[in-house]
Amino acid sequence: MKKLTDLTAAEAKAHFLKDTSYFNGDFPDYLNFGPIITDVAAALKDGHFWGVKSSNPDHLSDVNYIFLSNKDGRFAWRPLELIHPVIYVSLVNLICDEGNWKQIVAQLASCEGGAVDCCSALVMSVDNQSDQAAQIQNWWQQVEQSSLLHSLDFTHILHTDVTDCYGSLYTHSIAWALHGLEAAKKGKTDKKLLGNQIDGHIQASRYGQTNGIPQGSVLMDFIAEIVLGYVDRLITEKLGPPTDFRILRYRDDYRIFTNSDEHAERILKVVSDTLRTVGMKLGVSKTITATNVVEGSIKPDKLAGIDLQDLGEANAKTIQKQLMRLHAFGRRFPNSGALKRLVGEMHTKIAKQKMTPDDLGVQVAIATDIAMVSPGTFPAVAGILSHLISVAPQAEKEALWGHVHKKMSRLPYNGYLEIWLQRVTKPKAVGLEFVSEEPICQIVNGKPEPLWNNDWIGSKDVLKALDVTKIVVADAADTKETIEPEEIELFIKNAWSY
Repeated sequence: MKKLTDLTAAEAKAHFLKDTSYFNGDFPDYLNFGPIITDVAAALKDGHFWGVKSSNPDHLSDVNYIFLSNKDGRFAWRPLELIHPVIYVSLVNLICDEGNWKQIVAQLASCEGGAVDCCSALVMSVDNQSDQAAQIQNWWQQVEQSSLLHSLDFTHILHTDVTDCYGSLYTHSIAWALHGLEAAKKGKTDKKLLGNQIDGHIQASRYGQTNGIPQGSVLMDFIAEIVLGYVDRLITEKLGPPTDFRILRYRDDYRIFTNSDEHAERILKVVSDTLRTVGMKLGVSKTITATNVVEGSIKPDKLAGIDLQDLGEANAKTIQKQLMRLHAFGRRFPNSGALKRLVGEMHTKIAKQKMTPDDLGVQVAIATDIAMVSPGTFPAVAGILSHLISVAPQAEKEALWGHVHKKMSRLPYNGYLEIWLQRVTKPKAVGLEFVSEEPICQIVNGKPEPLWNNDWIGSKDVLKALDVTKIVVADAADTKETIEPEEIELFIKNAWSY
């Protein structure tokens, strides 16, 4: 793998303009935003959004497209945001200008080697694995393995993370990170200052708001790292070199290693106070301590998942019993990374099942309920359901999918899940009419709905490039009835980072 900051400005630009960088989550194979990003980049050339605007986008509330992913099956939602392609490409052009890129890379380098060891520097693949897979491999090598090594020198570990990191980041802090607090304050009205220009792009896409950045793209991950790297530098100024402690940070996740609870808590206060200056705060409920570093380095759900794997099939010989075991695990650790990994493995196992089981309806019911409790598992659960129902008699398929659809539709405000529900019910072999108000689902159904507000754009060429029908790169009705493990490869790889 290769660090993003090792790239030239031109290489970084090409990386940010990839479909998988624009949205780094999971979508069915027939959805791809690459054609729109490519066409907008061609229309803008190396220019910026203000060169094609007829009015100010920050006066509009729906410039970006937001869809929700339910986190707990009830009232916790994670907003995923597709940045307006014109503002996205404009921001890429700005950041990847030769001089600007050198300035940003130099600033990030200045944050290294201090009290905080950053393990979340963005990386990209240099072989045939995906960039996301490379990032996940980096997580495993840098965070978990380093944590275990620190057990040789330390007796205590404190684990905490930021509450709603992206949603709380104060956008003016981008300029502080790039230019220093005093220079940024003096130049706060200077529209040529790079930090102000980046801040202006984000505000333009989010109704002029200064709290929060969009979540869901590699570009915003990079901007978050700029600010969090600045926080790392401020922490170093307060704590000095790490002679009797260590701090590992992966994005907004902090691990503090010391030889006493008191020392860990003093460091935690410094971290908390420093994060507050850029609008962030630590999650008290997620802050845990342990006096055994080896055990404390591995998340509780992951340890429990290892125990569950070790039980083997001898303890649950039938698919129904194995699903029930997963269901029980999901009730203990809903939406956890370990659950996602275990459900992904179950999908791979069930994909090999070709006979119609006597308890098919029961298996479908259990699998569906796993997704109700932990909606984040749905890509893999959808794969499980697609294989289970594919072996049902044709007369029963529509009824089974109808029950699944009806139950999953009870989850409120979950556009992400509906996109995947459409994937499993749309194929001709299923033949179920899928009705959804989710605009992306409407586009797949041939009824184009606007994803972004384009009223502020005055260029006909740019408006033409924004044709939303281009995101559908294949007919969803022609997709296979079953979801194979390869189709949700990214989901499975992400699950392995836990």
